[in-house]
Amino acid sequence: MRPLEGVTVVALEQVIAGPFATRQLAELGARVIKIERPGTGDAARAYDRTVKGQSSHFVWTNRSKESLTLDVKHPAAERVLQKLLDAADVFVHNLAPGAVERLGMGAAALRERKPSLVWCSISGYGPSGPYAAKKAYDLLVQCEAGLLSITGTEETPCKAGIPVADIAAGMYAFSAILAALLRRGRTGEGATIEITMLEALGEWMGFPAYFTAYGGTAPPRSGAHHATIAPYGPFEAGDGGSVFISVQNEREFARFCEQVLGDKALARDARFASAPARLANRRALQAAIDGVFRALTTSQVIDKLDAAGIANARLNGMADFWRHPQLAARDRWASVGSSAGSIKALKPAFNLSGFEPKMGAVPALGEHTRALLAELGYAQDEIERLSATGVI
Repeated sequence: MRPLEGVTVVALEQVIAGPFATRQLAELGARVIKIERPGTGDAARAYDRTVKGQSSHFVWTNRSKESLTLDVKHPAAERVLQKLLDAADVFVHNLAPGAVERLGMGAAALRERKPSLVWCSISGYGPSGPYAAKKAYDLLVQCEAGLLSITGTEETPCKAGIPVADIAAGMYAFSAILAALLRRGRTGEGATIEITMLEALGEWMGFPAYFTAYGGTAPPRSGAHHATIAPYGPFEAGDGGSVFISVQNEREFARFCEQVLGDKALARDARFASAPARLANRRALQAAIDGVFRALTTSQVIDKLDAAGIANARLNGMADFWRHPQLAARDRWASVGSSAGSIKALKPAFNLSGFEPKMGAVPALGEHTRALLAELGYAQDEIERLSATGVI
């Protein structure tokens, strides 16, 4: 039995934050009913066509769900929504501020009707405060949280290469829903959960926030190098490959100097004898490391680092990650269905003993609409009328 078997989630969701949270609920066994706009569906369906004609964003965050097309603004949709929510344990949405309240699906309305419901909202900035009505997208929240101010090179701030604000919000929604279901199992009482992208990403900004608030200056943008630890970042080998290393303490640095650089005395050099000294003399330390690494191939550098017990990594591209030997060795790939055929998918990272995550298909738009309506008690002729009038 999967942990969330018997739990039904109704999701009025789009793009990444909501879908990422509910996909993980589905993998734990919940039944997730995804409500989509008739005709176009979740906006993420149209982001690209790279996965056998489907969007990479959509296939990543929407497997194992049922797709129900429904024009939630149509008067006839109200009865469908009520029936769905009467049978739901969890309601998740990440629509624009005020949207679900206008539909009569705000927390107060739904939880008065069903006190055991776990109601979860994901928004950019929350329902109160000066930013409550402000539109929020991942890059914009990265800016507001200060992420771009510490990411990139000295000359150019850069966004994260993945939608970290969306992912952070999705993860906190996921964990908060699990906590609410656990509490409900003890008390019978549901919950109102309000997750914001700014607060979620803000938690992840803890180190630079504390560093700045109490240190007086922000960590400098330092490209792929760590802002406050050296050596911690990329170094080039003689064949052009990049090797990232991380030296975390004085014992490691002494071992690095002796066994990798072949210069035991370097660890006692006043310029490098402490973490603050190494940071202040980063360029000189870089030159010393480059002098050794550029006489070796990438593989030779990694072999020396591994032999010395110094943490390191290759600079992989996405194709390298897709073929990563560690993922293959641990059997971390599965195949899931889709309307375009089988798709390779990375298994969820739960690694919970005695449990196989649900790895269901990526739903086609509206694939389950008619079956769901029939399950809710709609007769075939009623379903046809709803289709003819554009409700579904």
